[in-house]
Amino acid sequence: MRKLLPFTLALSFFISLSIRAPSAAIANSAQNNSTDAAERLAQRALSTTAMIDDLQELCDRIGGRPTGSQTCERAVDWGAARFRAAGIQNVKVETYTVPSLWLPVAAEGACVSPEPFPIRVVATPYSPSTPQNRPLVTRLVDAGDGTAQDFARLGARARGAIALVHAPEMKTLDDLFAEYFKNLPMLAAARKAHVAALLLQSSRPRGLLYRHPMSVVGKTIDIPVGLVSREHASRLARLAVRGNVTVRLNLINRIGSAYQARNVIAEIRGSERPDEIVLIGAHLDSWELGTGAQDNGVNSATVIDIARGIKQLGLTPRRTIRFALFTGEEQGMFGSAGYVKSHAAELDRHVAMVTYDIGSGRTNGFFLNGREELRRVVEEAMGAVPSLRLTQNPIDGIDGTDNYDFLLSGVPNLVANQDGAPYLPDYHAESDVFDMVDQTEAKRNAAIASVLVWGLAERAERPAPRQTRAEVERLLRETHLDDQMKAFGQWDDWVKRRRGVNR
Repeated sequence: MRKLLPFTLALSFFISLSIRAPSAAIANSAQNNSTDAAERLAQRALSTTAMIDDLQELCDRIGGRPTGSQTCERAVDWGAARFRAAGIQNVKVETYTVPSLWLPVAAEGACVSPEPFPIRVVATPYSPSTPQNRPLVTRLVDAGDGTAQDFARLGARARGAIALVHAPEMKTLDDLFAEYFKNLPMLAAARKAHVAALLLQSSRPRGLLYRHPMSVVGKTIDIPVGLVSREHASRLARLAVRGNVTVRLNLINRIGSAYQARNVIAEIRGSERPDEIVLIGAHLDSWELGTGAQDNGVNSATVIDIARGIKQLGLTPRRTIRFALFTGEEQGMFGSAGYVKSHAAELDRHVAMVTYDIGSGRTNGFFLNGREELRRVVEEAMGAVPSLRLTQNPIDGIDGTDNYDFLLSGVPNLVANQDGAPYLPDYHAESDVFDMVDQTEAKRNAAIASVLVWGLAERAERPAPRQTRAEVERLLRETHLDDQMKAFGQWDDWVKRRRGVNR
């Protein structure tokens, strides 16, 4: 820093005294106006039923929404229409590419001998159909936990058999991730053992079935895989201890090449810094066993309602607020990846990205995704409404939802840190329906999201700079996201620069 001459210093001090009072008054006035707006947004979100009405319509009239299905296409049109009905003029639908199509058609299973009985089974996403779309009838072998050692123990008995793989009961988010992490090594071991198919035991009791994707990179695997109810799996295992068991498995799935899917993008243009963008998004697609209420219809309805609230209250943010309803999330976050690719030239102008994806679970804070500088940003934004102040803002990085490609591209990003207990039992399951949504917590979440997004749009400085590739690489290591990406089979896309910042 250069030294100031005494006269210059004195003059500078005099000028600062002359302008400080009115500048401070203007700043305080702007802050007060912003705080008042945040309070009004929160109060409206807590008192309105519009969001719940939207959610009920989405779930009950459209239902489950796998990307590539007609119901997902209807949901996209519905989302665009709801934004327009909320008074948002700048609404568009953007296309992107999904690497391959996978949709379930039919699934059926049975124990043939020693005791005939039907078994409840569904196909796992990205499983192929059983050969020639016909039932596979063969012996069952118990492959324990599905490890390489378990398959090696079976030896020649595994060849041509249907292997039953056990699962511990899921009770926590860590249990859920453990269920995903075992996929790649289990498939490798099953492939080496030359099994004909896999039957995975449901990790949830009382006959509950769900979609458990075997790939998050959009590639169909080479072994038919079904998910069987927990109780039926246990019965089959007990029978296998006593002697030979023969089962029938029939999986019919619609599998296709790359295709075009759509996101809904809406925005409220900023008044002072319209070129700077705060984006809040949620994924609109879901699996179809239920109606996609918790995952993730409630948060899609929240995104629409935030836009509705800003328009209803006649507010204009300092920065542009962009609202995204992504699809393709369940297949591998392809909708948000498509957005990042299409908007690559303007990512420097994205000052923050926020996403919600854990149903109506209470928001306790936001995952900072390795960006410690965002802690103060969140605290300042939420300080506008003390009754909604948050206390759990972990530094952890999150993979598996729509912040992923923004994180890899260096854009400051936040993921809602929600209570997972009400969400986990219904995740991807038949039970993910409107009735399971906690409407009170959903409204509170909408209030929090409204206040946060408004605060990000109104703050004087950008929340944080965009990171370079080297900085993102360091963040991945420090948060151990690199390990998760490797376990999910995503690391190759980063290394080969198919996803992520390249500067």
